[in-house]
Amino acid sequence: MTSFDTVILGFLTQIHLAPLLNHTIRVIAGLYTFKGFLLIPLLWWIWFEPGAKREWQREMTIATVASGLIALAVGRLLAHFLPFRVRPIYNPDLHLHFASESLREATLSSWSSFPSDHAMLWIAISMGIFLIWRRIGMIAILYTVLFICLPRAYLGFHYPTDLIAGAAIGVAITYVMTRDPVRKRTASPALRWAMRFPGPASMLAFLVCFELVTQFDELLQLFHSMVKAV
Repeated sequence: MTSFDTVILGFLTQIHLAPLLNHTIRVIAGLYTFKGFLLIPLLWWIWFEPGAKREWQREMTIATVASGLIALAVGRLLAHFLPFRVRPIYNPDLHLHFASESLREATLSSWSSFPSDHAMLWIAISMGIFLIWRRIGMIAILYTVLFICLPRAYLGFHYPTDLIAGAAIGVAITYVMTRDPVRKRTASPALRWAMRFPGPASMLAFLVCFELVTQFDELLQLFHSMVKAV
């Protein structure tokens, strides 16, 4: 933990909001509705938007979804293989009291705090939207910062550096995946396949987007339960 983390978390814990507002922030941080459920539909809008750049927009959409998948996978791998970092809410050395203390989730205690997979995934998606539609993309990035990232610091789920590092990695992944040389080799073949087989492609797109919105949580829970059973 850095002094930067200490200062920011100290400031956030000094903010005394009404119980209803704290509850609202906890709800926003916990529900899928306030995460990808609002961002993923923007990609569908881009996909179906007519125009001279429609093929490019669709390639960028595919590249953005791929970036989100890669960001989520990289985030989980880094959290697993990097040295474990206890989350602020479980760190007694901080001597800080967070708004979520009464609703501590036991599952989070075993997950390393660094980096934030939420920041990696949704900043990656927002960055892709920004590269296609600047104005709406700026709103998407601002939304991700205010409604996805900031509540996780306020509630003690992440250190600020977890979120900043995750966001930086997410931006880098999307930037690489949307560059012409990479996009032409990955998104272009996928787009041709989707145009040739629209039925299976639409089904696959729905499933992938659904899992992105839920961040594969249910599949991971199923996997862990099967491992424990064995």
